[in-house]
Amino acid sequence: MQKRAASPRGGGLFGDTQPEPARNTAAYQANIDGGSRGNPGPAAYGVVIRDGSGAIVARLKKYIGQNTNNVAEYFGLIAALDYAQTHGVRSLRVESDSELMVKQMRGQYKVKSAELRPLFERAKKMAQGFESFRIEHVYREQNHEADELVNQALDETGRAGRSAPVPAARETTMRLAGRCREGRLELTEPLDLADGTEVEILVRVKK
Repeated sequence: MQKRAASPRGGGLFGDTQPEPARNTAAYQANIDGGSRGNPGPAAYGVVIRDGSGAIVARLKKYIGQNTNNVAEYFGLIAALDYAQTHGVRSLRVESDSELMVKQMRGQYKVKSAELRPLFERAKKMAQGFESFRIEHVYREQNHEADELVNQALDETGRAGRSAPVPAARETTMRLAGRCREGRLELTEPLDLADGTEVEILVRVKK
């Protein structure tokens, strides 16, 4: 029986149209990072992808406009997943220094942020398409190559004059659960807030 030629795949959110790739069975590794100057502010992601032998096969970076650190982290993850899928990779290990995102993807933290939920759901669905997928937390010094790509994308955007001023702080109300122990308030669940975010706490005592 004569086989039909594979039809071109449509361009995804992070890539151009390209032919159907060959299947790669060796485990690939993606180091990802996302950052925002101002948080929220000008944001970008960086991705370094290595093949099964450890050789770097791709460096991805992109400015994504005014966003938070956490949004940028998810954009980096989706970019890595998109690259792997369009290049026929079936086994992928992702390393990120975002403990929040890693624990959300592993089901250890709930995703309460309306801003992050659609990105989380997209990434989760894409991850399920691999024969093997793992995501692990690493320290920032182990992720410096991806971090450098983030800064390159932000610096290049700044030189091109496309960065917008940092928007005014947004006020959001959240319902939190916690308990008082030895004079200290301890939260019983994690916060979906970026590092450095200022909060004001109103305590309601239950007896």
